This record gives sequence, structure tokens and C-alpha cells, in this order.
Amino acid sequence: MAWIYLFVAGLFECGWAIGLKYTEGFTKPVPSLLTISAMAISFWLLSVAMKTIPVGTAYAVWTGIGAVGVALLGMVMLGESRDFLRIVSLLLIVSGIVGLKLISSYKV
Repeated sequence: MAWIYLFVAGLFECGWAIGLKYTEGFTKPVPSLLTISAMAISFWLLSVAMKTIPVGTAYAVWTGIGAVGVALLGMVMLGESRDFLRIVSLLLIVSGIVGLKLISSYKV
């Protein structure tokens, strides 16, 4: 269950990171409220996941989901570059996230 919490926390991280663009420096009330709410939910879910997932793994996965998600949303929503090397770099981050999950499954 902790991995589900962590994954959802990463999705909310994507939401608040993209939301920051629409707050216009927290001068727009509705986008600001939604962004702050997404931040709070993301941090809370991360903290719940960290009850059982090691902090280094949880934080790396959380930020990785956020980084990849925001980059993809930037490409789709904001017309950001879809350069081949950028895609390859994002795939490397995803492979790192998968690797951390697989490693955490093994008890040494």
C-alpha cells in the first residue's frame, strides 16, 4: 500500500508543479488554492509512504515521478521540446525509479 501512496504523492507533485505556473506568483486565488492543496496532499502521502519505505528510496521515487510527469505535461500542455535526448533522459529516470522499486523488493 505504501507504494501506491508514493505513486499518488508523485502525481500530486506533478499537479502542484504545473499549478505553480498558473498561480502567477500566487496572485490568482483559485489556482493558488488548488496548488497549495496539491502540495499538502503530496507531502502528506509522501510522509505516509515513508512509514515503511526508506526515506532515500521514497524521496528519489517521489521526485522522479514528479520530474518525469512534469516534463511530459510540459511537452503536452505547454509545447515544450520533445527532443530525442530529452525523451531518452526521461526514460533513464524511469528506469532508475523501476530499479529502486525492484531493489526494495529484495531483502538482503
